[in-house]
Amino acid sequence: MEYKFKAKVWIFTGPTPWHFITLPKKTAVEIKAFHGSAAKNFGTIGVLAQIGKTRWKTSVFSDTKSQSYVLPLKAEIRKKEKITVGKMVLVQLSVI
Repeated sequence: MEYKFKAKVWIFTGPTPWHFITLPKKTAVEIKAFHGSAAKNFGTIGVLAQIGKTRWKTSVFSDTKSQSYVLPLKAEIRKKEKITVGKMVLVQLSVI
């Protein structure tokens, strides 16, 4: 199943800052309904993600605060696609 959505990049500013994208609630509900049983540690679900021309294998993490999933963005991905905090990006996800 493939999902496509636009979302804004945000940063977790804890001891180890990380950039994330929060999935839209509708997408999160569908992923949980169809793939929730495949969740691993910390509620992670494996995905193939794409932003722009960059495609990579990663996981989305269950986030109780937003009641959704979050997609982490490594520095390598942000650099390739010139992604900054607050930027709206088009994301394609396939659950693997």
